[in-house]
Amino acid sequence: MSKKILIIEDNDDLRANVAEILKMAVYTVFEAENGKEGVTMALEHLPDIILCDIMMPELDGYGVLYMLGKHLETSSIPFIFLTAKAEHADLRKGMELGADDYLIKPFDGIELLNAIDIRLKKKAAAENSQKNSSNELNVLVAKTDGLAQLNKIIGDRKNRKFKKNQVIYYEDDYGKGLYMITQGKVKTIKLTQDGRELMTGMYAEGDYIGINAVLSGSPYADTATAIEDSLLCLIPTEEMETLLHLYPDVARKFIQLLSKDNREKEDQLLQLAYHSVRKKMAGTIVKLYNKNEKNAVFFVSREDLSAMACMANETVSRTLSDFKDEKLIDRTGTKITVLNFEGLSKMKN
Repeated sequence: MSKKILIIEDNDDLRANVAEILKMAVYTVFEAENGKEGVTMALEHLPDIILCDIMMPELDGYGVLYMLGKHLETSSIPFIFLTAKAEHADLRKGMELGADDYLIKPFDGIELLNAIDIRLKKKAAAENSQKNSSNELNVLVAKTDGLAQLNKIIGDRKNRKFKKNQVIYYEDDYGKGLYMITQGKVKTIKLTQDGRELMTGMYAEGDYIGINAVLSGSPYADTATAIEDSLLCLIPTEEMETLLHLYPDVARKFIQLLSKDNREKEDQLLQLAYHSVRKKMAGTIVKLYNKNEKNAVFFVSREDLSAMACMANETVSRTLSDFKDEKLIDRTGTKITVLNFEGLSKMKN
């Protein structure tokens, strides 16, 4: 069965030309001449990939992407912008909304077909990974009725895709439920009064985020953002409340996770208050090392290190340079290699 592609483009000639190329490549093609019609057709036909112009009357390409992201059935469809604009701000805005790629007009047929082929292959790989992740979740839960039911809910629900740097939820928003990371990495941050970021947590595959909000019925306490392309499973608040009410083992599991998270935040506050710059940075690297399953090599930006350690970017760079000179770490760009874990973990204050 051929893959379905939706073209949303208000230029009749360009739309017809793209459609002709795709039909010759044996794709099933749907055409929409404006953004509103495109959203309707996407929800009706659920295409495998969407090509969309940015500058359109009534509803532009950003609006189309935003609207489709509100619907679970269309939120993970690969989305490629067709645009004559190549300004950095325009590209960043689209990527933050969840766009997968751009094609700058004018483009030829080979560029078009290659972009589509790459996105379809990545989508297929993500779907296979999602199936594998669901199977691996059995390792994370005990053989008890409540946790087995939780595992079944996670396995049955469709994962949502979040692009690198895309916000998952904002601080003070009332959430829709609890998120579990099935692939990728996520950070949570709070903004200080002077506008600086303080990273409150870093989470990886198998971790849950938003536990406090679900258990207390309060807004999210921080903002969650994908550090890399990630897949997350959303368990609605109503389902979580039912599980917590019916199954003591589920409630016990999440109370333990919440307690662990609170202890880590308390330790972080003590470190920020009393540790020296060197000890704070060493502790941050040790934490990332442990979070990375004791893999000596990991990738983290200077800005994220600054937010985790609550230090100025310049101080982070200077301290990392000192650590490199002392053979504690090696650093190339965002790549950090731990050379002396014991030296970092026993750093004097």
